[in-house]
Amino acid sequence: MEDSYTIPHTKQFTLRSQTKENYQIFISVPISEPPEDGYPVLYVLDGNAFFGTVVEAVNVQSRKPDKTGVCPIVVVGIGYQTDQPFSDQRFYDYTLDEHNQFMANRPDGSPWPKQGGARLFLDFIEQELKPTIQERYFINLKRQTLFGHSLGGLFTLYALLSMSSTFSYFVAGSPSIHWNNTSLANYEQQFQGQDEQLLITVGGREREHPSGMVEHAVAMAEQLQDKLGVHSFFKQFAGEGHASVVLPLVNDVLRLASS
Repeated sequence: MEDSYTIPHTKQFTLRSQTKENYQIFISVPISEPPEDGYPVLYVLDGNAFFGTVVEAVNVQSRKPDKTGVCPIVVVGIGYQTDQPFSDQRFYDYTLDEHNQFMANRPDGSPWPKQGGARLFLDFIEQELKPTIQERYFINLKRQTLFGHSLGGLFTLYALLSMSSTFSYFVAGSPSIHWNNTSLANYEQQFQGQDEQLLITVGGREREHPSGMVEHAVAMAEQLQDKLGVHSFFKQFAGEGHASVVLPLVNDVLRLASS
């Protein structure tokens, strides 16, 4: 007889937003006692796809934090009610407006899902999800990290530039800046840093992407380095593509969240 496997010390629950969207929230809490000022917390977008990978990496590396630079972290995966890695709902939640500046339709000719809900999704995170997590767990409010990849990376940059979030650390992996480049640029022009830390990463093989993904990411990192108060870093993972780059990136995410 075979039993299903779940990651130890993890939980999940459904949280219905004020806009009546149902989000599947995945939680991993360290078994060790929290520090005096609370656990660092890492919020992971596309939780269905990446929560398990991040949690297992934390479990292994936080056993010897002096050597790995990774301490026990509360991991919160923000996902959807699906058994698939991704949901079309992400196109709405992670984008700034309805205009995809790169491609009018999907490669198969079908229309893209509805877009333009980033502001509402950020409101959900800040006003509904974070208070729920903070009520249940002892969180250090000064050590909150947001990690997103691809469209999630676009949303992560929006969360930083909109100055509407309470995160201190941001990781935008292979951000789809080309999706809403003009809208994001408008936020960037008005942005004033407040000592946030931002890591932007790409895979070396993503230079083949026709959207100019790597070029956009490099330009964003360089421009934000000039913004007062922002500590912006750029990293390229040689030999990695848009999907494979997530695995080596996770290590950098954990070290930043532990800093």
